[in-house]
Amino acid sequence: ERHESARTPARPPVRATLTSPFMLKIDTHTHIMPKQLPDWSRKLGYGSFIHLEHHREGAARMMQGDRFFREVMANCWDPEIRIEEYAKSGVQVQVACTIPVLFAYWAKPEDTADIARFLNDDLARTVQDHPRHYVGLGTLPMQDTDLSVAELERCKKIGLHGIQIGSNINGYNLSEPRFNPIWEACERLGMAIMVHPWDMMGKEMMTKYWLPWLVGMPAETSRAACSMVFSGVFDRYPKLRVMFSHASGSFLATLGRIEHGWRCRPDLVAVDNPNNPRSYLGKFWVDSITHDARLMDYVLDMQGAEKVVMGSDYPFPLGDLEFGRYIETDMNLTEVQREAIFHGSALKWLDLNATRFTD
Repeated sequence: ERHESARTPARPPVRATLTSPFMLKIDTHTHIMPKQLPDWSRKLGYGSFIHLEHHREGAARMMQGDRFFREVMANCWDPEIRIEEYAKSGVQVQVACTIPVLFAYWAKPEDTADIARFLNDDLARTVQDHPRHYVGLGTLPMQDTDLSVAELERCKKIGLHGIQIGSNINGYNLSEPRFNPIWEACERLGMAIMVHPWDMMGKEMMTKYWLPWLVGMPAETSRAACSMVFSGVFDRYPKLRVMFSHASGSFLATLGRIEHGWRCRPDLVAVDNPNNPRSYLGKFWVDSITHDARLMDYVLDMQGAEKVVMGSDYPFPLGDLEFGRYIETDMNLTEVQREAIFHGSALKWLDLNATRFTD
């Protein structure tokens, strides 16, 4: 078989991989949620919050108010099933965060804070129960800075190692000064940040062909990266550890155009930060979700392997559900590069030691 089974007694799954029997693998981009979600719409008396209808064994309907959103399987909430599925591919560690549709940034801030606490507490329990297999990224009520900083500090106390945030917050770009206290707190507390696309701009005008996911998401991530670069976030908070998901979306792929815009129209682009956007390469991390070895070669050339982390978007079908297998089979990388992508870069982004997962 291509991979050793998780049930092989001679070598436990924490040691299994394709290229090396001892390479630790960390998936930095996975989504999880509690098995039971309150019906917040009924409880709070407004909105279309997500709740679950468990209509058959091992499956549930995600309902957005009264509207069907998607069906999910038990690997969306069952940590044991997830560990077993990962072991089949020789991946030992999952960095888990909520599903972006649960952000609820649009709700009343106090209600979003309550939802964030519910989600973060459930995730923290998963991490505590399976510390060798899970690292948690919390969610915040990003529409309210004070509530966000308070929940961020609580996330640190309950054992989460960072946060996942959306690419925009109710239409506000991440360049807005209102978010500066959150960046400051993340830097002070040593909390990592994962930026995930959501609430895609223009989605109402491209409902056909799944375009919000195929076109809107890459654009959203570039929107977030450009906003943070052009506003000088990385200069003001040089110890901030940010990872842009989906290999930065379209940011790295269109950096030539972005840089040219900075050169030819500084009156529009360089209004808050005089530095060339290309100078920020290597000052943030990106994940490996490209689905294309040639694009991954380009990402590695731009970023360096030490700033690229393996990610999958598990358990959703648009993700890399072979967990970076193409990196090993379709790319001529050195052992040093593979080690960086599969665990070294992630450990630095999360400020963790490998012994947590291997001892």
